[in-house]
Parts: sequence; C-alpha cells; structure tokens
Amino acid sequence: MIVKKTFYPKPEDVTRKWVVVDAEGKNLGRLATVISKLILGKHKPEYTPGVDMGDFVIVINAEKFVVTGKKMDDKYYYRESKYQGGLKKTTLRNQLEKRPEYVIEHAVRGMLPKTRLGRRLNKKLKVYAGPNHPHQAQHPVTVEELYPNL
Repeated sequence: MIVKKTFYPKPEDVTRKWVVVDAEGKNLGRLATVISKLILGKHKPEYTPGVDMGDFVIVINAEKFVVTGKKMDDKYYYRESKYQGGLKKTTLRNQLEKRPEYVIEHAVRGMLPKTRLGRRLNKKLKVYAGPNHPHQAQHPVTVEELYPNL
C-alpha cells in the first residue's frame, strides 16, 4: 500500500514579493485579471485554493488605463445611501476625474473571492493615480521582470 501525502502550505512557507504594475496603456479588464492572479497567488506552482499565497501589488498610473468601445460613457458605478431615492450612479469618465484609484480597486475586488480570505487579499492591493508610490522600502520589482509570461 502506497501512502501519498498532500502538500498543504503553512503561512511560514509562503514567500511574498512586492510587484509594481504600470497601468499606462493597458486594458482595464486584462489588467485587473493579471492583478487578481498576482494577489491570489495563482502564478505560483504551489498555489492552493483557500490559502493566502499571493504577492503584494502596487499599481501606478491608475488614471492612464484604456477601455474599448463606448465604456467611458456607458459604464456606470452605483452607490446607495440607504435613503429613499438614494441610488446614485456615476459614469466611468466622471469616476476617473474624481477617484481614478477606485476604478481599478473595484475591478480587482470583483475578481477576488467574496469571503474572509477575499477581504484579507484585498488589503494587498495598493493603487496610486500617478507614477510615484511610497513603497520603495519594500524593494518592489516590476511584473515584467518577475513574471515575463504573465
């Protein structure tokens, strides 16, 4: 009889990196899928569902992504005030003028699990509208040099 043991990673076995993703000129949906894969850890060979295996992701130039078609005026973001008639909607163009970071955060949050793990993973995403970020002490690397086939 052969006994096979299943590998289940422990928190001390996981190595996390800080990855910088430049959003300039990239499609919003494709960018969000790459970011969610990095946060979930699906790019690692030891990926295990239900375990926090992912890297920290820093997104710079969040206001310079592109969308196809007429999404700038046809895509809406909704918020609710819980009062009668309190549903407010904003177009993607207006949201980019007010808070460009929110657009990428919202897209990535939709691709993460809707559980406690997903809420914990969402804290690994840092989005900045401009090219500068305050995370130089973590020695981040770009996504192209770390994972060229992603």
